[in-house]
Amino acid sequence: MNDQAIPVPDWLMAWMKAHGIALWGVADLHTFATPPDDTGQQFPRAVSWVMPMPPDIMFEIQGGPTQAYADEYARVNTLINALAADLAAEIGKRGFRAQPLPASERTDTVNITGDFPHKTAATRAGLGWIGRHCQLITRPYGSWVRLATVFTDMELPCGSPVERSYCGRCMRCVEACPAHALKGNAWYPGLAREEILDVHACDQWKKEHFFHYHRGHICGICSAVCPYGTRSMRCAPGFK
Repeated sequence: MNDQAIPVPDWLMAWMKAHGIALWGVADLHTFATPPDDTGQQFPRAVSWVMPMPPDIMFEIQGGPTQAYADEYARVNTLINALAADLAAEIGKRGFRAQPLPASERTDTVNITGDFPHKTAATRAGLGWIGRHCQLITRPYGSWVRLATVFTDMELPCGSPVERSYCGRCMRCVEACPAHALKGNAWYPGLAREEILDVHACDQWKKEHFFHYHRGHICGICSAVCPYGTRSMRCAPGFK
């Protein structure tokens, strides 16, 4: 079936507008292994959206995380989880399966991964690409965002996947990483995370230097220096 022939439900557009979500889309995940539901069934699609972080807070962490960043990070994650649960319930009311993907949850502490990458759903939904810092970059907000994902079997029009990097020759994030965890490779679909990021070096640095912020689970320096993010700062109210 051609998903593009399926209209976006009015209720879904209204839900997004009511919650101030401007950048969102639907990912075709037929070829991906998604977390199963309670019956063991996987999901063919996911609704993906971004929650922008305040530009002023992001701009201030180029030298390392601040308490304001840590607090906002936690606040936005809590909001994402609440909204994702609400959207899943709304989809369920209409007779379809839906399951939210928790924000920033590590379910594999050895490999430092969750049940599914939010950024994979986001790239498949056409929201952006993966930068050299191994994070999603969007045109409007750069990588100054948090991501939300709700898996579903509801028939929805899927976005056109982003299948290339638009980082060009930029190496700002690689040069700024204090852990030297970024390898400088340009992303393309299917590239292993290990070819972009030494996740253990990143994790160890955060725990050694920023443990007082969420037990060393956040840093943000590589995102803070991304030119796509600083462009959004210039558009922020009051910026001079």
